[in-house]
Amino acid sequence: MIKTLLIILSILPINFALAVDKASNTTQQAIVGIVDPPNSVALNIMVSALTSLKELKKQKKATKQNVEALIRLKLLPNIAVGVSTKIALSKYWDGLNIQQKQFFQYYISESLIQDYVGILSTYDKLDSVQISVDPNVKRKGDKAIVKLIININDNPKPSIISLKMIHLDTWHVYDIVFSGVSIVKNYRAQFNSYIGRKGIDGLILKSKKKLERLAK
Repeated sequence: MIKTLLIILSILPINFALAVDKASNTTQQAIVGIVDPPNSVALNIMVSALTSLKELKKQKKATKQNVEALIRLKLLPNIAVGVSTKIALSKYWDGLNIQQKQFFQYYISESLIQDYVGILSTYDKLDSVQISVDPNVKRKGDKAIVKLIININDNPKPSIISLKMIHLDTWHVYDIVFSGVSIVKNYRAQFNSYIGRKGIDGLILKSKKKLERLAK
């Protein structure tokens, strides 16, 4: 009987510690959901980017180079490039070495910048910009999908952009769905097709050539 009590007493502190850690983690997640909701972060990211773009256009300085610089400054820090790259390489990711993973992260980063330049370039005149968030945010664990409704000037048809987000230290974007097309899924389809025909080395060679063209 005494032996049984000693065993129980020795287990109790461990179980208590686990319960405290679990409760603490649950509380932390709840607080994050209140003070750092994905919809607010998504809205701030897009408002900041479009406000800066509007100012560039107002000063007639919205060159491709300046828009690219804007994206590096306003959008890139909010993108989970590692997550985007892992999804794009999907089943091939675990088989890559460190150098290959680093290369593809850099490639995806530079390619995404060009994709976002293309998206922002679709907004010609920005005399009036109104951005709202669809209240139906899809949330599962550390991921969320936030739909933004963007009204430009007097255009009766708003632009709809969905930001796929993941919570790391804060919420980051790992994919954008624009005009019904997922940018990262599009990369994954291209990569899978090319790797199937030319292998990983072939994809790396092709990607390096694309980076060289982008650098010109």
